[in-house]
This record gives sequence, structure tokens and C-alpha cells, in this order.
Amino acid sequence: MAAKSGNLSINSENIFPIIKKWLYNDHDIFYRELISNGCDAVTKLKKLDMMGEYTLPEGYKARIDVIVNPEKKTLTFTDNGLGMTADEVEEYINQIAFSGASDFIEKYKDKSNADQIIGHFGLGFYSAFMVADEVHIDTLSYQEGAKAVHWECDGGTEFSMEEGDRTEVGTTITLFLNEDCLEFCNEYKAREVLKKYCSFMPTEIYLSKADTKETQIIKEDEKREDDEVLEVIEPEKKEKKKKEKKEKKEEAGEAESDGEAEEEPEEEPVKLKIKKRPELLNETTPLWAKHANDCTKEEYLEFYRKVFHDYKEPLFWIHLNMDYPFNLKGILYFPKINMEYESIEGTIKLYNNQVFIADNIKEVIPEFLMLLKGVIDCPDLPLNVSRSALQNDGFVKKISEYISKKVADKLSGMCKTEKEEYDKYWDDISPFIKFGCLKDDKFCERMNDYILFKNLEGKYLTLPECLEVKPTDTADGEDAEKDAAENGEEKEAGSAVDENGEKVEAEVVTDEEDSEDSEAKDGEGAEKKDKTIYYVTDEQQQGQYIKMFRDNGMDAVILTHNIDQPFIQQLESKNEGVKFQRIDADVTDALKSETDEEEAKALEEEAKALGEIIKKALENDKLTVKVEKLKDEKISSVLTLSEESRRMQDMMKMYSMPGMDMGGFGGEGETLILNANHPLVKYVNENQEGENVGMICEQLYDLAKIQQAPLSPEAMTKFIARSNEIMMVLAK
Repeated sequence: MAAKSGNLSINSENIFPIIKKWLYNDHDIFYRELISNGCDAVTKLKKLDMMGEYTLPEGYKARIDVIVNPEKKTLTFTDNGLGMTADEVEEYINQIAFSGASDFIEKYKDKSNADQIIGHFGLGFYSAFMVADEVHIDTLSYQEGAKAVHWECDGGTEFSMEEGDRTEVGTTITLFLNEDCLEFCNEYKAREVLKKYCSFMPTEIYLSKADTKETQIIKEDEKREDDEVLEVIEPEKKEKKKKEKKEKKEEAGEAESDGEAEEEPEEEPVKLKIKKRPELLNETTPLWAKHANDCTKEEYLEFYRKVFHDYKEPLFWIHLNMDYPFNLKGILYFPKINMEYESIEGTIKLYNNQVFIADNIKEVIPEFLMLLKGVIDCPDLPLNVSRSALQNDGFVKKISEYISKKVADKLSGMCKTEKEEYDKYWDDISPFIKFGCLKDDKFCERMNDYILFKNLEGKYLTLPECLEVKPTDTADGEDAEKDAAENGEEKEAGSAVDENGEKVEAEVVTDEEDSEDSEAKDGEGAEKKDKTIYYVTDEQQQGQYIKMFRDNGMDAVILTHNIDQPFIQQLESKNEGVKFQRIDADVTDALKSETDEEEAKALEEEAKALGEIIKKALENDKLTVKVEKLKDEKISSVLTLSEESRRMQDMMKMYSMPGMDMGGFGGEGETLILNANHPLVKYVNENQEGENVGMICEQLYDLAKIQQAPLSPEAMTKFIARSNEIMMVLAK
């Protein structure tokens, strides 16, 4: 062909500064773009072969070679795809933003599957000018009679194009790097970037260094046609080895025994020293592209270690595979999270046709799934030109919702069919699930019946299991006990039978009567009350309350994490009538001895008198004082703080500004309950003007307070001093 020169057909002479500064965020992205183009060229050639429009040569093996040359400051990308004619170079290269991929898809839209074509914009090639002062193309088309083409451009608007000397079908792109970007022709940097963007591209990618002096040793039978043999390494002869072995024995003073069989040394194979082979950097069929049934546990674990460099075994994983209404594949891993010492941010890698796009794109990955590690490949993602941002929010939202649904389906399925495994994982995955429920209402609805609560015995119960438990504290609890006694029955608190006939224990307060008989007895249905689930936030601090519950056959669930407080409020809003109450928020009727009307009035009068003494001793007019007959006579006093007040305090502390005075709010809602059956309370009641009554009152309050929350530094100092004083009184 005749030599030709001309101007690129573009609308602005400033196109290259635009590409360099604004089109791509990261300069290393040119690796991805040029190799993607090479993959497209290979894919197109294979499709033409499948459609009978071209016959691949015998022994054809698709590949892309990346060659770094630090001495010449060049980078070379070579593919054996379909190549280009002079007219195609004119059309696809000289006319910027005319996408060859788009044209190919349009031409063969009825014959081929376009999902495997990566490029759609036609600007990827020009990303090379972000790092290169000059770019050359050498290409030869697959078309019969086509001539090779050589193209050059120095980053301006002028190019030159002439007949080339390439003899094999395919394309070579050579970048002459500018001084600021010489790091990209460093072998180690090239490997790092290629691993980042191209680890799973569909065509094999090889990296090598031009004129390398490095060698490797291989066995003779491992030699390939393209190996450059530098030396043949002959094995040592058997006789020589036997002689050397005998000489070593003689030097060591060892004599050969007559009966000792002389071992024949193994004959070593011939070895070859060859020039170091190009290094294969990618895996063309990633694990997520396979069907879940074809993947083994070891493959999943190996993939996890390789991609995320995390050698702690994940708890479990979800394999995503969807064809309609969009194409999406991927694997999500649930890592074991140490909430105290490690960052809980995960890594979700987003791919488009096996081409890496970015980590943790929030538009695609629901926020709560950011705690996971995984890969998602969606060829249908509506990317912008640089592939760094998404378009079409509605479509992306559907993808996000699908991923959220699949995670919920996996977890609920495990709870139904693998309950023991689900129980085992719960403590590790509960922060993630609770965070998901707070962030995603649909996820919360799907997971509502599969959220677990660990009770005081360490057993895991779902929310429905907690709410199915026989009530122990109803509006007519005392009447129920009397009825049971009259019928010769023993009332068992907190007991129920689940769907499998197994006993389930949890503390629930319900709005319904225990039985139809009690309703008939009352003549009408009882007034509705909320269903209450008691919970513990600190097993050590609230140990006294836990003992009271256990002694009375009652149960509670353990919620010790910071996320639990907003989480239970979310559950209360989503489940009508369900109420969570901390174990120390009130003393339920089940913990009190039975009293008649006359005794109740007497206790009320006693509470008034003792209340005045206690408030005076503590100098606390906000405190409410009650006197009750507790079943456990060893307990002198307990302190309760209403659930509403405590939640308000927690919220105020969370959102308070530095220096805000919380002291005026702290005492509201507290109730000191004195046990009328305890000798100390009886003593205070009978000796209201006694010498040590004030000291005893303070001690009763602090003992109750310690069971609920840590004492302030000042209160702890006083408590210790007072305890010493009490012991001195006893010593006298």
C-alpha cells in the first residue's frame, strides 16, 4: 500500500489533555484498557471461526504477551486476535470514539453472543497516551489478502500510517513511555498492575522482560517449541556416583558388610537450561464462572486465600448465579470478624466480563454487605466511559436488591435446614445481620424469623420461638397460680414445646390469657398487653437478676453488643406488640411472694415510711422506693430503671456534646425495691431512728446499684469507706 499521512478526525484539538487528566482516575488503567482490547480481538476471531467465516490455524492458542523493556523505555502488548486492515485502522483508530466492539456487535448481532465483548466505547486505546509520548501499532488482519499496517502517533493530532512488516495475524501496540511514567516498564510494577486488573481476563496473559538474562532449569521432556535452549545438562553417570559413595564410606571408616546389598543410584534425567519463559499471570476461568455444584470446598478456600490474601478460613460463602433479568455471577464470603481488634470493613471486587472495575462500589453492593469479602461479575453493568462510575440508577438498584435477597435466602435456608451450623456461626455473623436489618428494610423483613437470640442456657432461639413460649407474667398471674393449685397442677414458668416437640425456654409477657378456661372464668377476654422478651446486656453486672430469673424458672436473652440497642428498637417497630425489656427494668410478679389485699396495703404504708428515710439518707428526692415480698429472702434490695428511661439515657450519652452535664438526668426513672422478707429491711423499718440506720440505707442502695451498673468513682470511694466502717461496728 502507498504511504499515507493525515489528521485524526476529532472535534477538539484538546482531546489528549482531556484523556490524560479527566477521562481516567488512575494512570495504570491503560494496562486494563489495552489488554481488554486484545481480549476482544481474540474473542471476535474465535466467534468468526465458530460462524464458519474464518478457520483458526492448527494448534492455535489464544494469548496476549506483555513485554517490558526498561532499557528502551517501552511497553509492548501483542495479541493473536483478528487484527485490522488499513481501512479498519482508519475507522477505529483515526476516528476517536468510534468503537470497534460496538460495530462488531451490530454487524453480527444475530449470530453471536455480545456479552463476551468487553469494550463498548472506543476510547480505551487512547488511554495509552496518558503514559506514552509515542504509540506504534503493527497489525495484520485475518482477512484473506490483507496487508500488514504500521501506524504511529506522537500524542498530538497527527498520525502516520504505512504498510507494515508483520507476518502473523494479530496486533502489537508499542508504547514509548514518557519520563514521568517509566515505572510502568518495570517488571515488578507491571506484574502488580496486571494482577490487579487482569487476573481473571478470558485470554491468557503472559509477562516477560525483553532480552532477559534470567534462566530456568527444566527436564528434557518438558521442553516446548518456543523454548530457547541455552545449555544441555547431562546427568552424572552411575559408575561415578557409585565410586564417590564408596570413597565417602572409606573416609568415614565404614566397612561394607558382605551381605549388604549395594543400592543402585537412580539415573537422573537430562535437564535443559532455557531462557526464562514468559510468566502466565491470569486464570481464564475463574471460580465464580463455574456452577456451584462443580466447585469443591478446597477450591473455594484456595480462591479466597489467593484473591484476598487472608489465610483465616471464612465461615461460609454464597455462590451467586443469575441469567435473568440481568447476568450476574459471583461469590460472597463471610469472614470471621474480630470486632474488638480488627477493622470490620470487607472487600467486594466488582468485575465486568472478568475485567476488574473497582472495589466496593456502593451503588451495586448494599452498604451492609461491605463487611463481606467477595467478587461480583456483572456484564450488564451500565458503566461510563472510564468504567469508574455507574449509569442508570434504576437498573443498578435492582442488582443491589438481588444481591441482598440472595444473601437473605442463603441465611434463612441455613437456619431452616442446617440449624446446628447456623447456631455455630451466629455469634460471628450477628453484627453483620443486625447492621443489615438496620440499613435495609426488605432484608430485615426477610430475616425477621431467622434472627437468633442466645438465652441464659446458651441455647439459640429464633424470634418466633421466643414468642411462642408459654407466658409467665400475665395480668392475672396470681389467679392462674391459684387455679393451677386447685387443679393439683404445678405451674412451670417459661416452658413451651416447639414444632419438634422439644422444650423451649424464654421469658415472655403476653396479652392473652393462659388458657380458654381462664377467659371463660373471667367472662371476657383479658385486656391486651405487649409480649415482652427480657434481655441481659452484661452477665456479670446483672448476675443477681439472672439468678432470680433462674430460681423462678424464667429466662432471658443475651444482647451484649453496641448494635443491639438500635437493633431491638428496629424489631419492636417491625413486630407489632413485641417489646424488649432489660432484666433489671422491673421486678415481675413471678419474682414476688403472693400477698393478699391487706398485706399489699401494709407494704404500701411501709414503703412510704422507708422511702422518706432512704431519700433523706441518700439526699435523693428523685428516687422511688417500693417494698415488696421477694421470693428470695437472701436479697435485701434491688434497683430497677425503666426501659424507657434507660434507653433515653443511652441515647443522650451517645449524642451528648463534650462538657454536657448528664448528672441532672441520671437519677430519673430509678426505683429501689426493698425486700420486706429480709432482716436488714425489717431492722430499718423497726428502728427508723437508730444510730446506724442512715449508713444501712446507703449500703442497701449501693448494693442494689452495683448489681445494675458500675458505681461512679466518688460513690465507689464512699462504698468502700462505709463497708470498712460497717466491719468495724461488727468487730466491736
